[in-house]
Amino acid sequence: MTQDAGQGWRWEYEPDYEYVAKGLPKRVVVEVERLAGQLVDLAEMGIDVTAVGDGPRPGVAGGVRRLSVLEDGFMLVLPLPRLRLVAVTYICPPFADL
Repeated sequence: MTQDAGQGWRWEYEPDYEYVAKGLPKRVVVEVERLAGQLVDLAEMGIDVTAVGDGPRPGVAGGVRRLSVLEDGFMLVLPLPRLRLVAVTYICPPFADL
């Protein structure tokens, strides 16, 4: 599942939905997709999404970013400005959903 903003920014599961999100509770997938959509919206407004969330080096933009999902879950995303893409690469659901 992806969100396509025409010629603008978009997000997608990388490598695909089956690998990243299949089998997760619907509430988790809905929240991940909402957050990914918000990252696309921010990028379209000119916000540097390579600096959103926690990265490999604290306080430094770039690389895979960790974002909170629901109570205590998280997702990993890789913003790729040259491709105008936010790639959702991993989802760890909240403990209650494991």
